[in-house]
Amino acid sequence: MLEKTFDPKSVEPRLYAAWEASGAFKPSEDPNAETFTIVIPPPNVTGSLHIGHALNNTLQDVLTRFHRMRGKSALWLPGTDHAGIATQMVVERQLAAAGNIGRREMGREAFVDKVWEWKAESGGAITNQLRRLGASCDWSRERFTLDEGLSTAVRKVFVQLYKQKLLYRDKRLVNWDPQFQTAISDLEVEQKEVDGHYWHFAYPLADGVTFQYPVAFDEDGKATEFETRDFIVVATTRPETMLGDTAVAVHPSDERYKDLVGKDVVLPIVGRRIPIVADDYADPTKGSGAVKITPAHDFNDFGVGKRHGLPAINILTPDALLNDEVPEAYRGLDRFVARKAIVAKAEEDGWLREIEKTRHMVPHGDRSGVVIEPYLTDQWYVDAKTLAQPALKAVEEGATVFEPRHWEKTYFEWLRNIEPWCVSRQLWWGHRIPAWFGPDGHIFVEETEEEALAAAMLHYGDEAPVLKRDEDVLDTWFSSALWPFSTLGWPEKTEDLARFYPTSTLVTGFDIIFFWVARMMMMGIHFMGEVPFKQVFINALVRDEKGAKMSKSKGNVMDPLVLIDELGCDAVRFTMTAMSGQARDIKLSKQRIEGYRNFGTKLWNASRFAQMNECVRVEGFDPSTVKQPINKWIRGETVKTAAEVTRALEAPAFSDAADALYKFIWNVFCDWYVELAKPIFNGDDAEAKAETRATTAWALDVILKLLHPVMPFITEELWDKTAEFGAPRKGMLIVEKWPELPESWIDADAEAEIGWLVDTVGEIRSVRAEMNVPPGAKPPLSVIGANAETKGRLTRHRDLLLTLARLDSAREADTAPTGSVPIVLGEATGALAVAEFIDLTAEKARLAKEIAGHVVEIEKAAKKLNNPDFLARAKEEAVTENRERLAEAEAAKAKLEAALARLEAVG
Repeated sequence: MLEKTFDPKSVEPRLYAAWEASGAFKPSEDPNAETFTIVIPPPNVTGSLHIGHALNNTLQDVLTRFHRMRGKSALWLPGTDHAGIATQMVVERQLAAAGNIGRREMGREAFVDKVWEWKAESGGAITNQLRRLGASCDWSRERFTLDEGLSTAVRKVFVQLYKQKLLYRDKRLVNWDPQFQTAISDLEVEQKEVDGHYWHFAYPLADGVTFQYPVAFDEDGKATEFETRDFIVVATTRPETMLGDTAVAVHPSDERYKDLVGKDVVLPIVGRRIPIVADDYADPTKGSGAVKITPAHDFNDFGVGKRHGLPAINILTPDALLNDEVPEAYRGLDRFVARKAIVAKAEEDGWLREIEKTRHMVPHGDRSGVVIEPYLTDQWYVDAKTLAQPALKAVEEGATVFEPRHWEKTYFEWLRNIEPWCVSRQLWWGHRIPAWFGPDGHIFVEETEEEALAAAMLHYGDEAPVLKRDEDVLDTWFSSALWPFSTLGWPEKTEDLARFYPTSTLVTGFDIIFFWVARMMMMGIHFMGEVPFKQVFINALVRDEKGAKMSKSKGNVMDPLVLIDELGCDAVRFTMTAMSGQARDIKLSKQRIEGYRNFGTKLWNASRFAQMNECVRVEGFDPSTVKQPINKWIRGETVKTAAEVTRALEAPAFSDAADALYKFIWNVFCDWYVELAKPIFNGDDAEAKAETRATTAWALDVILKLLHPVMPFITEELWDKTAEFGAPRKGMLIVEKWPELPESWIDADAEAEIGWLVDTVGEIRSVRAEMNVPPGAKPPLSVIGANAETKGRLTRHRDLLLTLARLDSAREADTAPTGSVPIVLGEATGALAVAEFIDLTAEKARLAKEIAGHVVEIEKAAKKLNNPDFLARAKEEAVTENRERLAEAEAAKAKLEAALARLEAVG
């Protein structure tokens, strides 16, 4: 017999171990089976399961379990990312905390050995946490981005791209982290709004040049007064970079400066002559309209420098001290110390014209927390523009489809404006770049040192030269870009690669469409000749219940492992599935998860009810033969739900699947069918009782199959425990066949018959609630204007109506009695006599008061939403919250007004 309650804490680890031990997570070996493949977005090996992981991996598991049950050879391939900068940072901190020497003192080889030691001891935490989530990955195929096979793939790809002239070494600007002393990707840069200043500097014009600068204007904006200037004013938030200035730019159409283009200014402190150039980058409407150009320390300036052939002077060391390119007095200063010194010098010498306070965005390293510098270094780059063209075409032509489709616009926008991809990092933990430098700096790119040495001997034509290997490693995203095919064995021609590539669906977040999805598309098409996945499902961002982004500093982070401990894994999974609609954001609250835990409890209790009423599986039971209207009805509802859930998961439309399951299980099966079956179970008709017991057991089995992909633990436990009586099971639910039910099992007559009963009871209950009719009261129902069919239904279901709607009587009548509320019952009108059970005056006053309250809410929300200033300044979540509040208040007001109108009709 089923326990009184479901205990997730004891059930979940037991069932997961049983699934894994049975081999259920492995794909079918049937060579004729259609394949379904997902490669997991590899979490960082340093990571712990957060709420975003819980969402993303729940959706992947829902799809994998669904397709596995449909008879496909389903492979969900797991793995972790070596997470170069994050892992190196973790180990360096551990060394420091233990009082050990730093990595530079330790040396590269010894340090990398230490990282591998850490990985062996602590690197598996997140894969164990994924098991807590119920992830049915094939752990026997687990990969790591630094394992031997993937390392071979990375080296081969690097060498091939280089020899195809799609990968090269160049001196360009990168995001530079001065603490870690490495280039980092845009994704690792956090923009923070900070208080700052614009310092306005006057750069003197060279050779005694002067010009007339407008200082007064008429109503039409035409200059009326001028002053003679022998300087040009520029503004900057980073004064220290002026030591690397190599030009001043003005807009070609700016009349103020047209005669200065081609002239020079003399750079203060440095004394260097730098030109004034005309470039569209300068905005005449901002500040003075003139901008200082520092190509080595600003991304926009770098572009201006390229267009005008300007020198790029790097004034910083890797740790952000001023280097030997600056005047001696400033060498060795920290960049922020130098900033203060330069501003003081400008003020002392008279070329500081203004200090303007501002709030502006400043880039910071997301791990180091220090201000990032645009920095000019030699790095390795992939020709992303060339590789992007086939990746663009594949999505344009539908070879890969994004869901929701609007994310394709984001993908197109980035690929059409793509820049060279910097793939080198100045770290020790990662794929070391397979490039060696000869004595004269010539580069040899080969997969092994032996091959590089052979190439060098061929190049130099003498004895083997001394080669020095590149110290850098590859960007983590480089190895991740190969994930869909390298994890399946490429470059070897493995059975897995032939069978499971291209993969079926990728489930990932919108924030890495650029960094990962697009790059996998580029690499997959280039090296495999076809797209890496046919569909990309972009999951939403999980926010708190008010729509704010979760962060530790706000204290609103929800730990999925804590939620699983408190409420069970199934409740967390159902919540994630139910909330994964078309919206960009998910507003998550603990109350929502508690609600879905209650949903699981509802199913458990219904199963207990079925077991107590001897509803057991009957071998050979054929649902097509049932005779009782309620059994024909539940059979049809089950067919419709199975079709709806199947369509939704094929799409995939996760929230639609969850909604269909919830409505059917809670409302149709638990609320209505169980209630309608009680009189039969308590009656004397043995044939009807046996049929209803078998139908209940059959419907419950279908429910468990349909719900299993979303709530695997409670369904598997019920599958096992409900088989203690009746016909035995063939195996575990995880490998059961997905329900495929014929539409012919939908009985229109039964649907209409039971539908009438359900609708009638529902209407009466709704009116009772609106009118505050006491639960113990039993008002009479009169039915006026009923046709023969309705009269027959009233007769057949009178006892159920009296019980379920709490009525004293239900009979036909010619007119509505005094003090009754009208109810629409198809072609007939119901009249529920409630006057004697409620205080009409008090109820009218209550409803009027509640309506007035909603009017206030509506006016308050509408006032904000009609205020352009609010819409411009408020956070997105605040605007969304007010829109939702307005919609809810308007809906509640309409419902109360309808109830008040009914009361007015009573008298």
